Amino acid sequence: MPEWVEDADSGIYQAYGTFFLRTQHPFVRRLKRYYSPSAHGTRAWQSSFVLIDYLQHNPPTVATKLMDLGCGWSAVGVHAAVHWQAKVTGVDIDPNVFPYMHLLASLNNVKIEERNVDFAHLETAELATQDIIVGADISYWDELIDPLQLVIEIAMSNGVPRIVLADPGRPTFYELAARCEAKWNTELRRWYAVEPNRYTGEILEIQPLGA
Repeated sequence: MPEWVEDADSGIYQAYGTFFLRTQHPFVRRLKRYYSPSAHGTRAWQSSFVLIDYLQHNPPTVATKLMDLGCGWSAVGVHAAVHWQAKVTGVDIDPNVFPYMHLLASLNNVKIEERNVDFAHLETAELATQDIIVGADISYWDELIDPLQLVIEIAMSNGVPRIVLADPGRPTFYELAARCEAKWNTELRRWYAVEPNRYTGEILEIQPLGA
C-alpha cells in the first residue's frame, strides 16, 4: 500500500496505520445535521490513542472477539478490526454515535456491530463470549463506577481473559482501579501515544486471578 500523505484540508488523518476523521470532514458535518451525540461521542478522544498505542505493544490475538465499551466513534474498535481482524462490537448508550462509528469503519473497509445499551444492561451471555473488552474515557462520572464494576465482575466470573481501559487520570478512574485491585489481577500503568500527537494517560489492565 502506498504511503499515506496527509492532505491538511481533507479532514482525514492517519494514526497507527488507521484512518480517522476530523470533525470538520464534510461527511461528519453532514451527519451532524441528523445525529447529535449526547454522551461525549463527538470525536475520537485522546485516551483512545493511548489505548491503541498500548494494544500495539500488547496486542490481542488475531480474529479476537472484542467489545468496545462506551465506544463513541469506536476508534479503538476500528483499529483492532483493521490490524488484528477483530470481530468488534461497539457498545454505547447513545444511538446517535453509531452513524459516526459506521462511517469510520467504512473509511477503513471494516465492519463493526453495534449494541445500544447501557453498561448495567449488558447480558452475561454476550460478555462471556468476548476475548477482550476495552474502553477509553468511560469512567468520567461517579455514577459510572458501579455499572463498570458490575461489567468487570461478570466478565471476570465468566472467563473473559482481558479487560483494558484507558483514561486521562480522573479520580473516578483511580477509584475503579482501586476496586479492581482488591478483586483481580490488575496493572495500572502510565502510558502515552505518539500518533497523531503525543497524548498521555493511564492504562488499567485487568485479568482473572491466577492468570
